[in-house]
Formats: sequence, structure tokens, C-alpha cells
Amino acid sequence: MSDPQGSFNQDHLKSLLGECRQCGACCRRYRKVLLQPDEVDRIKALGGHVGVMVSLNDLRDKTMDQLVEEAKDKIYMIHPDGQGCIFLQKINGKYKCKIYHYRPEACRGFRCNLADSSMMDVFLEDPIHLLGLNRYGQKLDG
Repeated sequence: MSDPQGSFNQDHLKSLLGECRQCGACCRRYRKVLLQPDEVDRIKALGGHVGVMVSLNDLRDKTMDQLVEEAKDKIYMIHPDGQGCIFLQKINGKYKCKIYHYRPEACRGFRCNLADSSMMDVFLEDPIHLLGLNRYGQKLDG
């Protein structure tokens, strides 16, 4: 929706981007979630699986020190069984996060339109920047 000047109604757009439909698409579709360094221990303590992505070539060609250094910013919460996040539970036909208040930043910023492409169909791109936010829902600089 837009006003006569052509700018977007921020409240309407915010509701479209942020409203959870409890469909579980966000947590069933993706096999890994990028973690911030301070989230790793918390996710492990809650029972989550944490790992890094390393290619067979890297294992063969690099030293352990090199692998550890490169992995520092690439630590993921991994869903090893292909069934989605282990923290996702279905109750009365709706999906809920068991660690909602402790979920990673990447999960906090996820929007339903990324799972079902509804906003991509309208805007031909992810419209979150129209709210002045990055893909994690944080304010853009400047």
C-alpha cells in the first residue's frame, strides 16, 4: 500500500514482513542457521547441534590452525536429521519455537516472506530495506 506521494505505509509493510503465521516454514526448510560468536555456547547448552562447514579439499589442504581461524565467523546451528530445527514443535496444528526468547539473531530477523517468497513476488526483491533494516531486522547505518 502506498500513499499519494508514493512512499510505503511503514506500519502496513512492517505487519506484512513481521507477522508470524506459525506455519513452521522458516524452521523446517533451512538446514543451518548462522550463529553469532556469543550464541554458540547458549545454543549448545539448550541442546542444539553446532558445527562448521568445511569442504573435503580444505580438510586435505589446510592445517588445523588454518581451519579453526577460518571457521571463527562461520559457526552454525545445524539441523542434522533433515527434519528442520530441533527446537520447533507442533502444537494443535501450529508451529512454535521452544527457545523463542533465546533464539539466535538470524532466527529473530527471519521473516515469513523469505520462506514463501510472497514479498519477492510483489517487490521482485526482499523489501526489508524499505523499513531501514538489514536482513536480520537491525537498523541500517546512515
